[in-house]
Amino acid sequence: MSIRTARRRDLRLLPVAVTAWAGAGAAIAFPQQAAASAVVLWLAAVSLLVAAVRRARPTLLTLIAVSMAVAGAAASHVAVVQPARDAAADLRIDGGRSVAFEVDVVGKVERSATGFRFDAITRSVTIGDETLALSAPVLVRASDRPPGLDLGARATALGTAFRADATDRAVLVVEASELAIERAPEGPLAVAASLRTGLVAAIEGLPDPGAGLVPGLAVGDTSAVTDELDQRMTASSLSHLTAVSGANCALVVGIAFGIAALCRARRGIRVAAGLGTLVAFVVLVSPEPSVVRAGAMAAIAMLGLLLGRIGAGVSVLAASVCLLLILDPWLAASLGFALSAVATGSLLLFAGPLADGLSRWMPSPAALALSVPLAAQLACGPLLVLIEPTVPLVGVLANLLAGPAAPVATVLGLLACLALPVPVLAQGLSALAWLPAAWIAGTADLAARLPGASLPWLEGLPGLLALAITGAAIGSAIAARRHRLRRAAAWTLAAAVLVVAASGPVRTLLDRTRVPTDWAIAACEVGQGDAVLVRSADAVMLIDAGPEPAALTACLDRFAIDRIDILVLTHFDLDHRGGADAVAGRADLVLHGPVPDADAADVVARLASAGARTQQVSAGQGGELGECRWRSLWPKPDDAVYPAGNDASVIVDVTGCRVPDAVFLGDLSAQAQRSLVATGAVDRGYAVVKVAHHGSADQDGELYRRLSPSIALVTVGENPYGHPRAEILDLLEEERATVARTDTSGDLVLWRDDDGLRLWRSREG
Repeated sequence: MSIRTARRRDLRLLPVAVTAWAGAGAAIAFPQQAAASAVVLWLAAVSLLVAAVRRARPTLLTLIAVSMAVAGAAASHVAVVQPARDAAADLRIDGGRSVAFEVDVVGKVERSATGFRFDAITRSVTIGDETLALSAPVLVRASDRPPGLDLGARATALGTAFRADATDRAVLVVEASELAIERAPEGPLAVAASLRTGLVAAIEGLPDPGAGLVPGLAVGDTSAVTDELDQRMTASSLSHLTAVSGANCALVVGIAFGIAALCRARRGIRVAAGLGTLVAFVVLVSPEPSVVRAGAMAAIAMLGLLLGRIGAGVSVLAASVCLLLILDPWLAASLGFALSAVATGSLLLFAGPLADGLSRWMPSPAALALSVPLAAQLACGPLLVLIEPTVPLVGVLANLLAGPAAPVATVLGLLACLALPVPVLAQGLSALAWLPAAWIAGTADLAARLPGASLPWLEGLPGLLALAITGAAIGSAIAARRHRLRRAAAWTLAAAVLVVAASGPVRTLLDRTRVPTDWAIAACEVGQGDAVLVRSADAVMLIDAGPEPAALTACLDRFAIDRIDILVLTHFDLDHRGGADAVAGRADLVLHGPVPDADAADVVARLASAGARTQQVSAGQGGELGECRWRSLWPKPDDAVYPAGNDASVIVDVTGCRVPDAVFLGDLSAQAQRSLVATGAVDRGYAVVKVAHHGSADQDGELYRRLSPSIALVTVGENPYGHPRAEILDLLEEERATVARTDTSGDLVLWRDDDGLRLWRSREG
């Protein structure tokens, strides 16, 4: 069989996987029609199969029939579970009602911006005095992680809940104020949990940031990875190394298969050893979508090996995608699952041609090594710009440097995990695993700090299409064998780069011409985070820095801000200080609240080393901002009740000038808001109020009644928390405040003129 014929046969299942993906996506988007869709799809599949049997060459009809059948199976799954999902969605949970859920933890417990999160299946729900049996998927968020909380545990979550997006696997999101463990994990899940936590404990004492990467590389546990390192890994396109996926599964299965082969075991025993090791590995790292996809793909490949029919990689990938979409149709809306499948497919389809093309300019081994990260970067880049509209220019080089260290760290980390019963051996292996992990961390740090490490890109669908065209042009220019095709690809690439390069400066200039020249307060659209500018005369205050530098830099460019006289970091959650590097060297004075940990101290130190004066502030302090006066209303000095975090947010007001009187409430919860009211500091009304915590439901109505805002700014982006919640929006409506949101209206600009208080929205003019 020729290579061309093999590739053609290799791609036959690809349309089946695409159809299955589309069918699953339609079913979860329109679940009420899933049953009818399933019936139609199954009838179509049967009809096509009957027609195929009657024809001499039924291949095409058979493939279409299989596609319909797989899509029908996914739709059937949605239809079967929809009654239970509807029952959960119809619960009386509005109005911030306290609800108690008894849940089984079915997903890995991960860190989040506000604490921890995990997937769970409900067993029962208690609302008031009524307890109902209920089985439905939910996402639980909690500020603390009690001992014993891990995959396989049973817990009771007491708090509030809201409905998740329609296409989410979870029906509800539970914000747990209290989390009690009813039963710790048992059996294999308990062993896996103890191994993961034991590995995290074994790295204690090793130097950061490399130490935190060891559990992530080995078993996917990123709890020890700092926020700064996570940002640098993302900026340098290395974050996939801590997401256990196909490479890890292939490595583990390959080692098990190789050991069995060295023992001269028969093929069936070798396959059994590989499959057994794969199952144990998936249990150890917990079945995330990417791990399940990789595990299913590896299992199908091992089955093909057992039967003596080693199918081509794309067929294996397509079959695993179909299987997983039938078992879990909600994967169709998972960007992580899409990235995992696209990355694997790109390596199978494009790495070879790219290596052949690169070998024209470099030695073959170097071309092969470079083709792997390049193929993944070109294929995954268009999807990644949906998360953050930037393109890491150093991603390929960073992966080339860090990639060889990843399998070494993975194997040594796994050995350390298995050697935990012998502490000395486990610590020694952990120390050895630290060496390649430190190399990866150092590569990420260097790559992220290089000038021009990332290129701003178009947002949303235009950005996806532009980068897809650019990537296709780059790949064609490298891999094409004909000079004419390479020349056409080069011209396409030049045109795409010119359009994108021009769009940034041109768009910035256009945005500047649209912004009202007399602006006094500007709430930047930076996603789910805070970044608010206040300008009086020639002085500028920036309150918080948003979640990441690129978004803040773009906002400062739109408003033509070069210097920041006062930077206020209300607290040190990532969505408030993540973009601080964008103003390093541009801020004169940094005001901040309590410093909770080493990461926060590092932020302050970086700003100070760039030339800023830093000062911790508390209630009662104040100063001048141009013609205005600013005051700090909160936190109280040396407050033992609210030592750090959301409830110790620095609350400032700006008054006494042409800038509309304004107060900025950070992320205060209702309890801290009541304490603020009790101090008597908010004894007046304000024209403008920056609503606390992105419009969460945890608000104190008395505070907003005292503030009596004319305009309420809600700084919010796309988020899984349901912000802004209906409870705070209803409260603001009762106070007759005009609500302005950055997620729906873009940048928000306020100023006062002879006609009174003015509000401008960038998306509405």
